[in-house]
Amino acid sequence: MKISEIAHQLKADCIGEAEVTDVASVISAKDGDLVYAADEKHLAGALTSQAAAVIAGEFARDVATKKPRLITRNPKLVFARAAKILQSGAQKPVGMHPTAIVVPDAKLGKDVFVGPLCVIAGGTIGDGTHIGARTTIAPGVVIGRSCKIHANVTIRSGTTLGDNVEVQSGTVLGSDGFGYVRDDETARYEKFPQIGRLEIGDDVEIGSNVTIDRGALDATVIGRGVKIDNMVHVGHNVTIGENVVIAAQTGISGSVVIEKDVIIAGQVGIADHVRIEEGVILGAQCGVPSNKVIRGKGVVFWGTPARPIKEYLKELATLARLAKKR
Repeated sequence: MKISEIAHQLKADCIGEAEVTDVASVISAKDGDLVYAADEKHLAGALTSQAAAVIAGEFARDVATKKPRLITRNPKLVFARAAKILQSGAQKPVGMHPTAIVVPDAKLGKDVFVGPLCVIAGGTIGDGTHIGARTTIAPGVVIGRSCKIHANVTIRSGTTLGDNVEVQSGTVLGSDGFGYVRDDETARYEKFPQIGRLEIGDDVEIGSNVTIDRGALDATVIGRGVKIDNMVHVGHNVTIGENVVIAAQTGISGSVVIEKDVIIAGQVGIADHVRIEEGVILGAQCGVPSNKVIRGKGVVFWGTPARPIKEYLKELATLARLAKKR
């Protein structure tokens, strides 16, 4: 595409003209690539690279160079959107691989791709959705439009995915929750029914080897725009609000409520029946005990039990002074 066309779609100013076919880093860029400079200190490298054009901020508007530029307030965001525009033009596979098994009552929309060795045991798959190799989809599953399900994903019955959902390899959606009732007479545990649903909203991205349990009797709900990193576990009856970001190796116990715009760093542990209120930021390796409410929009929490980082650092400083005196 011409960068003027990209600039028009993304409401950026265009200086000069060039044709681009792909995006790249400054180091690996070649002719025809589009790169970005997030700030002024990275601009020189971008301008001297082999790239055909550069996305940059206002700091690049009046620079003496022949290199075509897109000028915008947020170069990294516009670069990401430009990449999506360029990649959307690539030809996508459609149809069903001959080794795939699709039952007659499964409903497939237009331009759906079903990869090698997939098992589609029922359900509904929306227009333009891509199902990667060796993926299994159980009866009663509903998948929206333009989703991308990568290889080796398992989607259990009672799971609903919205539009534009991406699921990376090895993930299991709608598995049974970890719910048991103890019989005090025999000291044995009996399984509590795990017959609920899993509801995933539009524009959700789920990493590799993630497990999200269905609700026990009702629903586990993942809101629109949620981004989940690799190796995250979400227990049954959890509700996650819109635009929540969850980093790798986080564990979320049953019946937790996470309100919108929360950020959860890596290896956070959240016990059952916790509420994380809107806009909270949980730092890496936080621990939140059962039945707690964490509130404070924009406040960073740290430690176990999680508390505001200012308090946590004061405690560390006090301990250090005491240790020194001792």
